[in-house]
Amino acid sequence: MQKEGQLVLLFIINPVSGGKEKTDWEVRIRDYFQSSPHRMEFFLLSGDADESSVRHHIESVKPDRVVAVGGDGTVKLVAEIVNGTGTPLAIIPAGSANGMARELGIPLDVTAALEVAVNGQARAVDMIRINREESCIHLADIGLNAMLVKYFEGSKGRGMWGYGRAVFRVLYEKQKLEVTIETDSGTERRKAYMVVLANARKYGTGANINPDGDVSDGAFEVVVIRKLNLVEIGKALLTNRSFDPKKIEVFKTKKARLTTRKRAYFQVDGEYRGKTRDVEAVIEPGALQMMLGVADEKKV
Repeated sequence: MQKEGQLVLLFIINPVSGGKEKTDWEVRIRDYFQSSPHRMEFFLLSGDADESSVRHHIESVKPDRVVAVGGDGTVKLVAEIVNGTGTPLAIIPAGSANGMARELGIPLDVTAALEVAVNGQARAVDMIRINREESCIHLADIGLNAMLVKYFEGSKGRGMWGYGRAVFRVLYEKQKLEVTIETDSGTERRKAYMVVLANARKYGTGANINPDGDVSDGAFEVVVIRKLNLVEIGKALLTNRSFDPKKIEVFKTKKARLTTRKRAYFQVDGEYRGKTRDVEAVIEPGALQMMLGVADEKKV
């Protein structure tokens, strides 16, 4: 029986995130709660029927908080499951990039992140419904970056070496898309290296693709990258500087449709989704409750 004032926290742990062993995260979490009245439950992702298993555990445990311990892929998996349920989602950043955690101001320090999970404030965050079948919490795109995601996933070498090889391959093969963009403002046709559906501001690398983005404003941005040279790509991949505003175009909207003349590489929240010619996107205002630090409320 749950005691008065006691929270039940279900930790969904990706044991391979960031190269950490799963026992590291369990030990650190248990140490934090050693003298706490709150109750912990753990579920380790295995890569086998994770979505249905996580849903089952949430239904069984009925937690006050669900805590994703992993990188952006883990956050996306759990966010889609708790989307619309009202159960707050907290993040313990344990991946390589941790783009969504950085976007929301979640501390990268484990103890500080646990403090937010327990004592932070639940705030409503938007999501983007993609092709009526999956939600995007962060960024989705067609073109150059999606090609990079595909090549990096298939790279034999991981880490910065594998990433560097994927970047050079993308630079060698890069081509412009011919894309029709339908938004609340009308229909435009553009030639571009990539088009981003941006709920947030930055990629996990720190590249600031959408400086005016706000994950709780009830809308998202369609960012069109029209020009791209080696310097611009390096800046985007290796720094947190914004893209040159003369080389991008931004449309703020609540819904969008992208149609390309040829099939283009497509990714959602860092997960490659294959080639496509047609992408539909609709905002889901306040679909997700996120645990944030009290000082970070104004950022959302």
